[in-house]
Amino acid sequence: MKIAILGFGTVGSGVYEIAKTLKNIEVKKVLEKDLSKINIATDSYDEIINDKEIELVVECMGGLHPAYEFIMKAIQNKKSVVSANKAVIAKYLDEFLKTSKENNVEFRFEASVGGGIPCLASIQKIRRVENIDKFYGIFNGTSNFILDNMYRLENEFFRSLKSAQKLGYAEADPSADIDGYDVTNKVIINFALAYDGFIKNEFPCFTMKNITKEDILYFKKQGFVAKYIGEATTKSNEYEASVMLNLFPINALEANVLSNYNIITVQSYTMGEVKFYGQGAGKLPTANAIIQDILDIQAKISFNPISIEKKYTYSSNLFKHKYVIRSNEELKGNFERIDRDRDNFYHYTKEITQADLLKLVEEKGYLVVKLSEY
Repeated sequence: MKIAILGFGTVGSGVYEIAKTLKNIEVKKVLEKDLSKINIATDSYDEIINDKEIELVVECMGGLHPAYEFIMKAIQNKKSVVSANKAVIAKYLDEFLKTSKENNVEFRFEASVGGGIPCLASIQKIRRVENIDKFYGIFNGTSNFILDNMYRLENEFFRSLKSAQKLGYAEADPSADIDGYDVTNKVIINFALAYDGFIKNEFPCFTMKNITKEDILYFKKQGFVAKYIGEATTKSNEYEASVMLNLFPINALEANVLSNYNIITVQSYTMGEVKFYGQGAGKLPTANAIIQDILDIQAKISFNPISIEKKYTYSSNLFKHKYVIRSNEELKGNFERIDRDRDNFYHYTKEITQADLLKLVEEKGYLVVKLSEY
């Protein structure tokens, strides 16, 4: 199969590296502004679109535009597309699937969640047999590196962030990772395969940048480790989801996920809890997942047809959970207990709904952490 790669950065060059080792994949063109990077580079997308030998396009550009336009143009020209771009997939998945079906080609996106971890394919396999009750996990390696650094080295948040940037785990603008946009996109994509529905980012997403070294040390004394978690579950045609810090007991698997690793848990009736652990990003792990999609398309392998026709409504009153709210003053409310540590007040709620929680915090900049039930 002859393919083209859009973008020759970290992931694109990784796809090229692995493809070179395989006899049944040939990279014919690479879309790249810097033509000196590789001898098969072109700066003309039309050159790729008009080449009838190219059957598949790998989109490694990132961002919404022109990635959206390039993906749609490839599909409309009857070329299959494989992408790792969670931002564009979370926003336009419905259009990509509809258009690819109309043109009798494939749109695959395993690498968009969990990098090299085969999470989405595994969800599709589970769905062949039964429904999924819920999923949750550490979906973002940058946020996990920061929290792990703060916990083990007792560093401040921004010092840990700078370490992540120095090592290449965090971008110069880290907002997608630390404010939860990246995890939100991955929850939306996971939800599509787990529940056959396409939701929008209307569920709560709490930034993690409010957590301090003092918070980490306080929670450590209580026997907890903070992790940044995305999760979702459904009840009939309603769903609940969130992106926020969770507290896990120190012996929980999630509490012991170090550095930039991910762990994603899927729960169903006969399988119980299944956990997928590994590097959630990186050049070769992500490229490996893209290559797997290419090989599946080539071999016409599909684990379960993707359908996102089911309609869900977000509800902030579906389930009740316990939370910890930290502020620099004692809040009024019916709390189970309030701890004071230095200048901080830690308010432990009773089991309350997301709606109750949002009324309590009202975007006041408090640290909000969920007491994990897992």
